[in-house]
Amino acid sequence: MAYIASRTHTITHSPSALLRLRPPSTSTCLQHAPPDSVGLRNCGHGAAQCRAESKVAETALERQTVLQNADDRLQICRVINGMWQTSGGWGSIDRDQAVDAMIRHLDAGFTTFDMADHYGPAEDLYGLLINRIRRERGENVAADLKGLTKWVPPPVKMTRSFVEQNIDQSRKRMDVPTLDMLQFHWWDYSNNGYLDALKHMTDLKEEGKIKTLALTNFDTKRLQVILDSGIPIVSNQVQHSLVDMRPQTLMAELCQVAGVKLITYGTVMGGLLSEKFLDANISIPFVGPSLDTPSLKKYKQMVDAWGGWSLFQELLKTCKRVANKHGVSIPAVAVRYILEQPSVAGSMIGVRLGLSEHLKDSQAIFSLKLDDEDKQAIEAITTKGRDLFAVIGDCGDEYRRV
Repeated sequence: MAYIASRTHTITHSPSALLRLRPPSTSTCLQHAPPDSVGLRNCGHGAAQCRAESKVAETALERQTVLQNADDRLQICRVINGMWQTSGGWGSIDRDQAVDAMIRHLDAGFTTFDMADHYGPAEDLYGLLINRIRRERGENVAADLKGLTKWVPPPVKMTRSFVEQNIDQSRKRMDVPTLDMLQFHWWDYSNNGYLDALKHMTDLKEEGKIKTLALTNFDTKRLQVILDSGIPIVSNQVQHSLVDMRPQTLMAELCQVAGVKLITYGTVMGGLLSEKFLDANISIPFVGPSLDTPSLKKYKQMVDAWGGWSLFQELLKTCKRVANKHGVSIPAVAVRYILEQPSVAGSMIGVRLGLSEHLKDSQAIFSLKLDDEDKQAIEAITTKGRDLFAVIGDCGDEYRRV
């Protein structure tokens, strides 16, 4: 495959940085390491207490991960609050109730919010949130918040002034001097303007307006082109779920070679991968749950392309058996499985701010450990479906099909 030439690409993630980020072994926590461990000390506690504290430390570390390219570095929560649901179609959003809900997510440890310039009031809500946190809790707590936004421009000429104007607008709406992450989307690969835009964004990053640069819905070929152009990309946000395993076909290998991470959306398929749709008959109006949101309609199309509703029910039943075994929910199983895939740094769960919450289910993702039996049972069903890479194409191709 042509992209394997990427092995010659300079990997800017230094081994020393990776070693510093490596979690402790499951047999010992930081404080309870052997006395000869570098930088660690023996505490003298009993073995049982050591193991218990080690388990807590491991779980705490697993909540966070670091996206990095050379000196560009951003720590995020591995379960990310997705804010597409603020853009309309999921119910009316009350501003104050939405910010209160965002604070509850923050207090529960879900410190990372994903939004976009076109997600209705999402950037404005984040600005209200961070401003309130600064006032009520101080700058140190506000620094724990991470806001990942996207820029989805029309395919016009990418001048420096046009790019900067749009980045400044997001900075103003989010009430931050520096965007934690800017994820860039481009509609038409036949127009190489995306490279111009990314070079201007790289300059703006050097000037302090952007902390980290990322992509969303780019395919493997174009990611390679961007990396070869010297653009310091830390991640690519792509659709990835039990039904849609396309990122593992080509993208994940290039990401592993280049040190780029994947952030995934559609991982619970708008709620289709949940108990709500287990044994549900959606073919008869008013009998089963309705597909009444943009995300449910979108991901039902993915189910149809993959294998249809009957096969999807087999998948739900299998996930439910795994969930019952571990005392968690189907969404927790679905997200945990994807988080364990190569190159995946974080997965999105959509939040309907002020309307509904699933904090307990989301918390369970961090303590859930899928064993080989669980994974084999899931894969026995997922492999029955069609290969969506062959049906649709690479990551993001669903947005560029004629």
